[in-house]
Amino acid sequence: MASLVGAFAASHGPLIIREWQRVPAEQKTRMAAAYRDLGRRLGAARPDVLIVVSPDHWSNFFLDNYPAVCIGVGETNDGPPEPWMKDFPHRTLAGHPQLAMHIANSALAEGYEPAVSHRLKIDHGSCIPLWRMELERLPKIVPLLVNSIEPPMPSLGRCYRWGELLRKAIESYAEPLRVAILGTGGLSHSIGEPTMGAIYEEFDRETIRLFSRPADELIEYLDAELPTSGNGSEEVRNWLVAHGAAGGRGFELVDYLAVPTVIVGCGFAAWRV
Repeated sequence: MASLVGAFAASHGPLIIREWQRVPAEQKTRMAAAYRDLGRRLGAARPDVLIVVSPDHWSNFFLDNYPAVCIGVGETNDGPPEPWMKDFPHRTLAGHPQLAMHIANSALAEGYEPAVSHRLKIDHGSCIPLWRMELERLPKIVPLLVNSIEPPMPSLGRCYRWGELLRKAIESYAEPLRVAILGTGGLSHSIGEPTMGAIYEEFDRETIRLFSRPADELIEYLDAELPTSGNGSEEVRNWLVAHGAAGGRGFELVDYLAVPTVIVGCGFAAWRV
């Protein structure tokens, strides 16, 4: 049987690549160290497959067709389409269609209705953490795209339950795979709003604290505070998927720092599974 061997989360943001050289030295050192720490932990877990939970930043979908959740079930997915990601070392990323389709079928059996795609573009949301973690070996990737960009979005509770569903699907898969989950995005940032560039550090720190409390406390807080904490903060949904997969326990903060140069409250975390 397959097993979940690790759950992780990391921030992403275009300026982590585009403005990297402008980040103050101390912050750059901390961010680089946090990404590498996650990469070390992920490598130590020795996953055969990595489920990467991220939004789609208009790379595959637009307002005419934006699913709440889409699972990449293809043998291969394309690397990031953004020109400023041209140095990302993988133009294609191998998938694991058998596990991915098993997850999709398990979700359908549980009353969930994910979309599926046989070839996705894996954009900066997934690829920045994969790049910055400096992995010696890239596992096969199963993309799980969760809408945290454009309303209506899946509820926070639903995202947590998606994590629970993922773990159940993983543990019911017959092949003895080692599977890890990486949730990407957040923490707080504001994009294309009047508050563009704002980082809500108090919100970030309370969110981080509540990841070590019962899940209903965390979800209640996020439901109340997300509407006034920057539209980019909605990406915490991807952290909730990882949290649900880990059983809502054992959250460990690797680091958090607000980085105005990249306009993101940057968080890095791991869960015991």
